[in-house]
Amino acid sequence: MPEIVYPPVIAAAKTMFRVLDLRLKVVGGEHVPTSGGAVLASNHISYLDFIFAGLGAHESRRLVRFMAKKEVFTHRISGPLMRGMRHIPVDRQDGAKAFVTAVDALRRGEVVGIFPEATISRSFTVKELKLGAARMAREASLPIIPVALWGTQRLWTKGRPRTLTRRHTPITILVGEPLEATDKAGRTTIELRRRLSALVDQAQQEYPDQPAGPDDDWWQPAHLGGSAPTPEEAAILDGRGRRTPATSERTETNSEAHPEANP
Repeated sequence: MPEIVYPPVIAAAKTMFRVLDLRLKVVGGEHVPTSGGAVLASNHISYLDFIFAGLGAHESRRLVRFMAKKEVFTHRISGPLMRGMRHIPVDRQDGAKAFVTAVDALRRGEVVGIFPEATISRSFTVKELKLGAARMAREASLPIIPVALWGTQRLWTKGRPRTLTRRHTPITILVGEPLEATDKAGRTTIELRRRLSALVDQAQQEYPDQPAGPDDDWWQPAHLGGSAPTPEEAAILDGRGRRTPATSERTETNSEAHPEANP
């Protein structure tokens, strides 16, 4: 099937990157296989992460099919694009269907992208991971490619206003070595989290920017002296969010229209 939508979307994104003069740094893209399936598993700190995580596969000339919550596919703006790029919708009430669809795509030789934290990390550290990435890789007998993103939270993240016109922002994309899934999904997931955390630490240490002052340290994690919530505080905030009324949840979904999902 010809790719009609995905290439123009990538071209538009790259044009935006040039206009904003984003300082993109991609390292390790050679770890994404040039053919055959793979699970691309990324940390999650921004509503734009699927765009930047996908860039990690461009050196290998691969298009990543991301798993995203079904609401994104019904949104009037994002829906046609997500369907045209053949991303994979996830109904959190029926994750089995998305799991089967993703495994089928992997067996056809697709690269499937997933955010195993399931939601954005408010602490900007790697949260506990769901088992979906490990289970998919094991079922399809394919590797997991860990990807660490850093800097994307400065453009648009949970609890902060969008700053999509911010110029000269450094964005780091580190692609790690493939991880072979074992028969134990839990063991594979623990190793995946260890590798993702190490890559995020590396990205933070090598990041060329520092907060401009006390009012600009919100994007730094607490353990590096920033004012982002600690993992414990973030968990409390996430719990409060899950208790909001259904109408508020629908309003937030429709206004943000972002992919965060895990089977």
